[in-house]
Amino acid sequence: MFSELKPVATLPTADLAKARSFYEDTLGLTVQREGMGGVSYAFSEGTVFVYESEYAGTNEATAVSFESPTSVFDAEVAALREKGVAFQTFEMDGIEWNEGVALMGDSLKAVWFSDPDGNILNVSTGEM
Repeated sequence: MFSELKPVATLPTADLAKARSFYEDTLGLTVQREGMGGVSYAFSEGTVFVYESEYAGTNEATAVSFESPTSVFDAEVAALREKGVAFQTFEMDGIEWNEGVALMGDSLKAVWFSDPDGNILNVSTGEM
């Protein structure tokens, strides 16, 4: 059944070397597989494939979201800040911002940031 298939987020890049530096050095990911014009990174329940494309930088919406346990969210945000990642903010009903961290309701927290090609990534304490 389709619902049992493993999803693979697919992100375009104009410069694979620059993207690899971001994903490996800044985010600390380990290459799972190389080939097909790109690089795959494994996560607990999915994969991100970064590949060269002439269409890199054309998406202005969130491309990939990562769910973080609440217990480690603040540490993940601090680690991203230490690596120089800048968080994005925007206007939306129901969001309070605290130093780039969105606070929604009693327990949901989230941050958004971009990779070198402008792909918007999100880390949150639950489903968005």
